[in-house]
Amino acid sequence: MGTLNSEEKNKHVKTIPIMTALLISGFMGMFSETALNMALNDLIKEFGISVSLAQWLTTGYLLVLGILIPVSGLLIKRFPTRTLFITSLSFSIVGLLIAAMSPSFSVLLIGRIVQAIGTALLLPLLFHTVLILFPPWKRGTAMGLVGLVMMFAPATGPAAAGIIIDYFNWHMIFWIIIPFLVFALLFGIAFLPNLSTTSKQRIDVLSIVLSTFGFGGIVFGFSYAGGSEGWSSPVVLTSLAIGLLAMAVYVFRQLTIREPVLNLEVFKHPMFSLGIIVTLFANIIIFSANILLPLYMLAGLGLPASKAGLLLLPGGIVNGIMSMVSGRIFDKSGPRGLVIGGFAISTIAVAFFSTVSSSTNLYLIVFFFMLLMVSMSMVTTPSQTNGINQLSPRLYPDGTAIVNSMIQTSGAIGTAIAISILNISQTNHLSHVANPSGAQNQADALIAGVQNAFTFTIIISIIGLFCSLFIKRILVNR
Repeated sequence: MGTLNSEEKNKHVKTIPIMTALLISGFMGMFSETALNMALNDLIKEFGISVSLAQWLTTGYLLVLGILIPVSGLLIKRFPTRTLFITSLSFSIVGLLIAAMSPSFSVLLIGRIVQAIGTALLLPLLFHTVLILFPPWKRGTAMGLVGLVMMFAPATGPAAAGIIIDYFNWHMIFWIIIPFLVFALLFGIAFLPNLSTTSKQRIDVLSIVLSTFGFGGIVFGFSYAGGSEGWSSPVVLTSLAIGLLAMAVYVFRQLTIREPVLNLEVFKHPMFSLGIIVTLFANIIIFSANILLPLYMLAGLGLPASKAGLLLLPGGIVNGIMSMVSGRIFDKSGPRGLVIGGFAISTIAVAFFSTVSSSTNLYLIVFFFMLLMVSMSMVTTPSQTNGINQLSPRLYPDGTAIVNSMIQTSGAIGTAIAISILNISQTNHLSHVANPSGAQNQADALIAGVQNAFTFTIIISIIGLFCSLFIKRILVNR
């Protein structure tokens, strides 16, 4: 597949309107991923469902992303940019309309799945479009904007949703997103051309089936492991076994067929492979913190949901700002100093969180969460951009598909491991107290679990710091 040259042939392309349409769309897709979490309690009461069933509104969304994103590389090769953008926005808007008007839980879940299809198509397309529009020495800044979307939107979701629910109801979470996506769709129709040439690559159905069971099984297995049954659940063990087996066969097939769905040749490039590894560690830290800190503040400290969301909001804001700053620094100086410094800072931040207690000052929590989010923005954007810069244009669709698949998979892994450590630690703590059902003992047990889970992230951060020592800047001709 050929791509238009980003300097000469794309001079006629209006970059700012195109990026505006894509960034708004991506922001709303990621915002929706976490915003509904604040409404789960209301949904449980309104529809008379269990917590585990309600959680499918989030798990199902992530599962669709995990299944479809790996196939996105093939779709980008076969279909025009403009067609994929319109299709993705159409799925998102239709899904939002179904969810906003849903009279039952089953209809709401269908709406979420349809919406997730749109997001799964959009996110790799956003990355791919940046690679086409911007030359390698300008990509850091552009990818910083993408980083703002990927991190800032999920961080603002719960806080904004809490306010929306307080003044309106959970239906409004969906209604309020629709006008933004309609605007982005119209903007994209007006300004987005077909930026890459397509090829009629043969679709290997067996590869797609294997990818679905592989990525889907792993994401579902890790997501389900974070539930009450934990890693011993037959569902978890079966799902992970099927996922890993299907993934192994999938990888073998991609290496042996003439036209692979996902070209694994990308892993022959050492900086791309290292960037993926570093991204995996960073996202495990990010998703672990994003699940542990709200639990600590709500159940450990007894704070109301709206206050907990607002206290964590500054971390999301500085992460978005720092993503853009990191992108500019990357363009000038490369990734090495940023990534090494990021993991060094994150190690300090998670070490603090491993010592939190019921009397920890709230301002210290806000400060160190901001510090953690700054450190992760120093890692993710530079390492991903540097790795993709090592790829040739024909491998861009495969590279972006793998990066986005890794983000979703590592999110499921980080969340599952953090919750598992939390649950095991809670059970162990309560087994040594006289009154396990007491409110204070329950809170103390949760805090002990949070401490131990953050101790795990210290190890991950140190491993990431070691890996970052081997990062080298990919030099490009200007």
